Amino acid sequence: MEVLTSRILLRPSDLRRTQYFYRETLGLAVYREFGPPDHPGVVFFLGQGLLEVSGRSDGDVGSVIQLGFQVRDVHAEYERLRAAGVTVTRPPRLEPWGLVESWISDPDGVPIVLIEVPPDHPLRRDQRDAPA
Repeated sequence: MEVLTSRILLRPSDLRRTQYFYRETLGLAVYREFGPPDHPGVVFFLGQGLLEVSGRSDGDVGSVIQLGFQVRDVHAEYERLRAAGVTVTRPPRLEPWGLVESWISDPDGVPIVLIEVPPDHPLRRDQRDAPA
């Protein structure tokens, strides 16, 4: 299989509320909008991926999917989102694997982990010249 592109699909219980959360509260850039003007779907950029928020679901999506967003400064995003009234389920902390993580939820309870890669983390260094 050759995958040319991919995206995460969300079917929220309240389309407009969830699109507002990702567009305005989180500040994700819009890749495209589609469908009828009174009920459009929106596809957002997620770094090297895409997030489509369209349609509707009555199910508990929070138990089926989790989102992970790498950000430059987890502490700054935590403060900004908390001040905006976003549900924070865990404040930032340095994890044993060396990443700084904080957890929030979208309006439907979808868990979102915000991840910061510290400057000294191996993910930031070119390992090709590292001693074996």
